[in-house]
Parts: sequence; structure tokens; C-alpha cells
Amino acid sequence: MLFLYHLPEDILYLVLSYLDCQTLNSLSQVCKKMYNFTSRDVVWKRIAKECINSGITQEGRDIFPRIPLKDRVKISQNWRRGRCRKEAVLKWKNNLLPWIQLDGGVLYLSQAADIRAYQLRTDGGGLQRKPVAVYSGHREDVCRFIMTESHLISAGVDGKIILHQKQGSFSMEYSAHNQEVNCIDSKGGVIVSGSRDRTARVWSLSSNRLGECLHTIPTLDRVWSLAISPSQSSFVTGTACCGHVAPLRIWDVESCQLLTCLGTDFRRGAGVLDVVYESPSTLLSCGYDTFIRYWDVRASTRKCVMEWEEPHDSALYCIQSDSNHMIASGSSYYGVVRLWDKRQTRCLQTFSLSSPTSSPVYCLRFNSTHLYAALASALYALDFKGLDSRGRK
Repeated sequence: MLFLYHLPEDILYLVLSYLDCQTLNSLSQVCKKMYNFTSRDVVWKRIAKECINSGITQEGRDIFPRIPLKDRVKISQNWRRGRCRKEAVLKWKNNLLPWIQLDGGVLYLSQAADIRAYQLRTDGGGLQRKPVAVYSGHREDVCRFIMTESHLISAGVDGKIILHQKQGSFSMEYSAHNQEVNCIDSKGGVIVSGSRDRTARVWSLSSNRLGECLHTIPTLDRVWSLAISPSQSSFVTGTACCGHVAPLRIWDVESCQLLTCLGTDFRRGAGVLDVVYESPSTLLSCGYDTFIRYWDVRASTRKCVMEWEEPHDSALYCIQSDSNHMIASGSSYYGVVRLWDKRQTRCLQTFSLSSPTSSPVYCLRFNSTHLYAALASALYALDFKGLDSRGRK
């Protein structure tokens, strides 16, 4: 008698790749050999690509290769159904405008003029009590900061950019702008900064030109957000939309010439507070006009290809994407975090983190198992990993 596992491995994997999640789980209980076969990533990749936040991007790249795909597909169902454990992992007395970044097992959090690095606990979404590093140097609050492989680069209300070495004590300060530096990004050997002084500037990261301003772009409006394209050849700025220029514009990195404007119909004051590239030709934007917009410059620069409206007409302060189907957004009231599936028009899940005291969600970041949201006086973690089927919000 010929059993299924007697088939050649390549044929068996092909057969298993066409099965759904429930069938694969049932088949894994047949015997130890089938359990081993159905636990391998190659069997789950097709299913994982259709799940939200499974770590598989639209291009098929695996963001979390160390976590078995079978486990990520299971956790993805918790994201979709809103099954999570909510916890305030860090609180502080004074209201701040914090920003966060995740870098492997470390969470970086700006609090006033300092940035603290906290080790994530391996037994859940909490943080180790004491920071493993503190990055200082700004005389006023940090507005934004970003991570590279070797450096942490911060931008502050004092108009300065500070380049910190992640492992070491070296730091370098730039007198960057005349007013606060609202946003910053770095890729391909350059830093791009945007300011309330209505300029965007490109800075060199080359060792022989470190700290040199390569270009200054008069944006004619306050710059609230920016992002460098994954191609490293262009960057997008999001401005306050208080003048007569489009709030979303794409610039060439090398020449700093305007390449294109995105959209044609923006209300005055509909400033763009966050922009995120998913690929060299696709990006997401959000802001005061309560919409998340998905742009594909290959299709059109005049009109976004998709948009989602915040149901309670709140401004959207921040967004993050899993580079496939899921978007997470942070609203301006009551710490509201929403999950969206790009294939649907309505919001997938909603979590209110600050009731009864209202606070914007200033920044959020997520990995395969946890979402972290920074509010005015607390950092919250949503743990989607280990909750039973009853779940809770």
C-alpha cells in the first residue's frame, strides 16, 4: 500500500502546498513523519502570504525567518480577530511627544531630550526595567529618530541633528535648521531632514564629508514627515498644506529637483503627518484629513489607488505596514489603534488604549507577535502571541 508520505519529497511538498490551514493541521496529527513534513516553511508559504502580518512581503521576502511560518500563521489569526493582551509596559508623569523604533530585541523610546534603549523581555511584550543605553545631547525634546545598522540619528526641537554610534560613545552634532526638525530619514549614505522652517535638507554620511549639507530645498511649507525610497534615489515630503503647493511631493536625492506631486485635491490644513514606503513605487500617507492613502506612482500620481477613512473622523498621527496586506494606524483621540486589511474597505480591529483620558497615538511599531504604541504618558504593548481562543481587547 502506498501512503502519502511515500511520495518523493518534492512531490509531497507540492501537494501539501495546495492544502488549507485546517487540513494541514489535521494532517500533522496523523503520524510523526507527517507532523515533521507539515511543520516546514515551504508548506506554509502560500498560506502565509495571504495572511496579515505573517512576515511574508508582497515580493515574497521573509522578514522573520527565525520564526516558523506555521507559528506565524497561527498568530496571524489572533491579529485578524483582535485577540490580544493589553498592557501599559512603561508610564511617566509628564505628557510628552514620544517616538519609538524596534531593532531586533531592543525597543528605543524618546522621552523629552533623551532616547532610551530597552531590552524586550523574552517571556512577553514587556521591557526590562532598566534601559541598556541612553542617548543624550539635545537641549530640547527629540522630535523623531531613526536607526541604521551602526547609528541612531535623532532630530530635535532645538533644530539639531545628532548622530549617535549605537555601540560606543561617539556622537556628532549638526546645527541643521533654524527651527525644530520634525522628521528625518537615512538611507544610501545620506540623511534627509525636514523642518518647521519650510526647508528639507540632504546631509552626507560619507566619512570624508560627514555632517556636510549637500542640498537645501525650499518647500514653501512646514515639513511634517518624509521618507527615503527603498531605491535610495528619491524621497517624499509631507507638508502642512497651508500654502499653495501639494502636501505630498517626491524629490530626486542627488539633484534635489522636484520629480512629481501626489494628488490634486487636498483641503487647506490637511497636513501629512506620516509617510511610509512599501516599495520604490508604492507608499502610504496619513494626516489631518482622516484618510490613509495608498499611492502607486506607476498607476497615477494624480489620484491614490486606494484610501481608507478613519471611522470617527480623527486625525491620523502614524501608520505602519507589514509590506503586504496589513496597516496599523494611530489616531489623535483616546489612544485608538486600528488594524486594516488592504483587501477590505472597513477597519479590521480597533483598540482604545487611553480611556478615559484622551491622548494621541504618537507612534506605533509592530513585529510578528506584538504591537507597541507610544501615547503622551505611557507606552502600551498588545501581545497577540499566547492568548487562548476566548481572547480579549
